[in-house]
Amino acid sequence: MRNIKVILQYEGTRYQGWQRQESTENTIQGRLEALLGRMCGERVEVHGSGRTDAGVHALGQTANFHIDTDKTPEEIMAYMNRYLPEDIAVIHASEMPERFHSRLHAKGKTYVYRVLNSPVPHIFDRRYVYQMAEELDIEAMRQAAGLLEGTHDYRAFTSRKRGKKSTVRRVEAIGIERAGEEIRFTFRGEGFLYHMVRILTGTLLEVGLHKRKAEEMGRLLAGGARESAGPLVPAKGLTLVEVRYW
Repeated sequence: MRNIKVILQYEGTRYQGWQRQESTENTIQGRLEALLGRMCGERVEVHGSGRTDAGVHALGQTANFHIDTDKTPEEIMAYMNRYLPEDIAVIHASEMPERFHSRLHAKGKTYVYRVLNSPVPHIFDRRYVYQMAEELDIEAMRQAAGLLEGTHDYRAFTSRKRGKKSTVRRVEAIGIERAGEEIRFTFRGEGFLYHMVRILTGTLLEVGLHKRKAEEMGRLLAGGARESAGPLVPAKGLTLVEVRYW
């Protein structure tokens, strides 16, 4: 069996997230596994670097699968792109050592959340941005973002109920930049909890609206209460940009 790594792009608008589900075939993992199963005549399990939620997009999702085929990685990529729907594409394929695993060996990820800060909709970007008409204080959000960087317990910034798994993560950087009417939040870290990026963004937006102060971030981290943090912003503004293995 050969171990193939692929880098994928997809528009998540019409999918129920990455993870295969019994109730629907309309997931990214489900579509990939069905296609590869037809290609080689047997079940193929695809492992993603992580699970993107329903409506979340990807520019650089990484996955791997073990497959019994004589096709080259280039031929596998060409086959997949021939039969995948137009909102999913393989942009790179390569053969990896037997033990490579796209999730277990990932060293870090980068996400971008896009906010359209304008009262006027941008029709052709509507699937990729969260629109907010109110004026946002960029400097206040940057100050708050700096306090959220580092190694912390982020249990206040996840929708997952408390369990045995650690909620400590390392966020390397949170960048906030304005490009015209768009504000882009870039999150770079070793890994992120369920809904963590979207809740961090919702909290920073409240700072930008002067609904809370930047200095509160330390208290939120220390308190660990989900209800004390900001709202979960819509999935459509979020894109997984890159998965790092070095």
